Amino acid sequence: MKKQKNIQSFLSIAAVLIVLNIVGSYVFHRFDLTSDKRYTLSQATKNVLGNVTEPVFIDVYLEGNFPTELRKLQTESKQLLEEFNAYNSNVNFLFVDPLSAENEAAKMAENLFVNGMKPINISVNDKGKQSQEMVFPWAVATKGEKSAKIQLLKNAMTATTEDKIASSVQHLEYAITEAIYKVNTEKSKKIAIIKGIGELDDMYIADFLRTLKDSYFIAPFTLDSVAVNPQKTLKDLQGYDLAIIAKPTKTFNENQIQVLDQFVMNGGKSIWMLDQVQADMDSLYNATSEMLVYPKDQSLGEMLFKYGVRVNPDLVKDEMGSPIKLAGGQQGSETVYETFNWKFAPYVVGSSTHPIVNNIDVVKFDFANSIDTLKNNIKKTILLSSSPYSVRVGTPSIVSLSKTIQEKVDLKTIKTQSFPLAVLLEGNFTSIFKNRIVPFKTDNYLTEGKPTKMVVIADGDIVKNQLDQDFQPMELGYDKWTNTLYGNKEFLVNAVNYLLDDNGLINLRTKQVKLALLDKEKVYADYNYIQIIIVVLPLIVLAVFGFVFTFLRKKKYTK
Repeated sequence: MKKQKNIQSFLSIAAVLIVLNIVGSYVFHRFDLTSDKRYTLSQATKNVLGNVTEPVFIDVYLEGNFPTELRKLQTESKQLLEEFNAYNSNVNFLFVDPLSAENEAAKMAENLFVNGMKPINISVNDKGKQSQEMVFPWAVATKGEKSAKIQLLKNAMTATTEDKIASSVQHLEYAITEAIYKVNTEKSKKIAIIKGIGELDDMYIADFLRTLKDSYFIAPFTLDSVAVNPQKTLKDLQGYDLAIIAKPTKTFNENQIQVLDQFVMNGGKSIWMLDQVQADMDSLYNATSEMLVYPKDQSLGEMLFKYGVRVNPDLVKDEMGSPIKLAGGQQGSETVYETFNWKFAPYVVGSSTHPIVNNIDVVKFDFANSIDTLKNNIKKTILLSSSPYSVRVGTPSIVSLSKTIQEKVDLKTIKTQSFPLAVLLEGNFTSIFKNRIVPFKTDNYLTEGKPTKMVVIADGDIVKNQLDQDFQPMELGYDKWTNTLYGNKEFLVNAVNYLLDDNGLINLRTKQVKLALLDKEKVYADYNYIQIIIVVLPLIVLAVFGFVFTFLRKKKYTK
């Protein structure tokens, strides 16, 4: 009888397990028990993954011997990629150690470097023991012949390693999803780089354009043709989704302004990078180390005023300036360079939670102007502002290099005030030519525009990359004189992505992830106590359990 009951119990359990397995093969669900739901994919990510119908392969170069901090990034990357794979099995990933093969390590490292994946050296202090490793915190998504780089570690200049890891984990879903979208989607959006306005030469915006070409069609668009056929010029420009105006120095005529205005009225997006003051560093390198700065007008002020902003003909002088290196004397036959605080190059930390600037590195401006926002029906978001320790310098005036770097200011005496340097405008704009005679007649002329967006930046040099000794473009945001990489490129690329993003990918940048990182100071202070808790306590619990179990077993069977 007892044997029969055991058989029935066994068969019942087996039947339940078989039913559960059958149900499990049709019903699948993963549970995210984290408080911040970091492994719950957003709808934008699901939309992108839903369109992946052929295999996408992601090689992650976070494998090997590296510091403990990076293991957290490795774990988070792996768990998130598992979620991607669980949602769509066409997304495959592999963790690779690029330096594992000793004979091929140097060649592999060079290959990654040439392809823009720069290594980092991470130093970790573990209870007084210093370790340093070269790591490639990158991944590459590939589909067929298309590939896209994924930067896994955000290299924030002023952040600790722990803060970099936390910031990078927060950025992971956006970075991976964007790469998958790039390799799985054909380019469709078109960007016009406005020419014929005394703009920056191509070699000074080359890195920015090179980055945009991975996702968008880019073409130069000259406004010179308005003199011959303004209607055709406008029609051609309306074939683009975004117009970029980078540091114009020439005055815009009425026909050119109408073309740009009607482009905006018909829903065209735009980025304006403007200088309202004539000032540049090269003019300061003279015998007196002084230059005259004076207003310059491209005749865009009235149009931007109508849209809701005013770029002022002044300079923002910020006590939170960027470092600058200048010759400070001679040591033998070599020139000694010293680092100074250059107050006319604001060192701007993004404090907004808007996806364009959320979680980006410091942005460097150069002879920036202040922006005033005006009351109208347009939604305005201040993206970047100077520090509270800023003043506006009116023009015309004299700027002295030597006086500026030598002056000492007590921050307590400064009236705290920050000034907008970059503003996002969204809504239905009103034409500058409303209730006015237009320079030329055109079809579909609008005085009240369709919904659109634009970004106005009060610095034309924010997009300017430096050149190396062979006059080749360097990475945008990199300052070769101080060996510092700023977040200019990330800011501008984010702005483009936000203006042209139809699927909401850019909003993933606002996702908040909270990592439970150890407080190292407390760990070091209580190191012996923690060792006892981790090592000794489990042994004690195991010994007590063994004693109790043995005692009860003897008591039961010695009767």
